[in-house]
Amino acid sequence: MIRRLQAVALDCADPVRLAEFYAELLGGKVVVDPEDPDWVEVRGFEGTPLAFQRVRDYRPPQWPGQQAPQQVHLDFDVDDIEADEKRVLELGATVLERTDQLHPEANWRVYADPAGHPFCLCLH
Repeated sequence: MIRRLQAVALDCADPVRLAEFYAELLGGKVVVDPEDPDWVEVRGFEGTPLAFQRVRDYRPPQWPGQQAPQQVHLDFDVDDIEADEKRVLELGATVLERTDQLHPEANWRVYADPAGHPFCLCLH
């Protein structure tokens, strides 16, 4: 039996930069192992740690196309989607889809982190 999820790892070109984005977003801290600078983690927040690994010739996913599929995305519960959208955009995210504008009953919006990985803010 598996005890727990150890981490969620995302491929990227610059693991430190992407870890800094998520550390700021989640209130965590960036942890870099000097012996393996191509693997960086964000710890110290509630939930499973995030890890970022450097990949040569990294190609960001395309939303919603499938030429470079998303492969993984993260969902974050929020209490104030307007305030948290402003915050993620200030940190370097971009809007991929304002789902609530297309479907008024939708309670989520889709963004890309600085490396292009899709993630959603979900109104809790």
